[in-house]
Amino acid sequence: MLMAHPVVLRDLVREYETLRILGADHGGEEARQRMDDIAYTLCVATGTGDVDAALAAARHRLPGARPLDDSVLQGL
Repeated sequence: MLMAHPVVLRDLVREYETLRILGADHGGEEARQRMDDIAYTLCVATGTGDVDAALAAARHRLPGARPLDDSVLQGL
């Protein structure tokens, strides 16, 4: 599988989180479409099937992520 560059992942995560904070999922059609596009791109870039898994996978690939950090699994 091709791996997205960490800078690309960082930018995608940042944009998705910004859109989520701004409530794009409840906003206009253009904002919702942009959020959906970013979510899809994150899924493709990380090889995952949903945006939550994509965000977790992307964060683990970013510089400074601890390779043994299993905090994502703590709530399961």
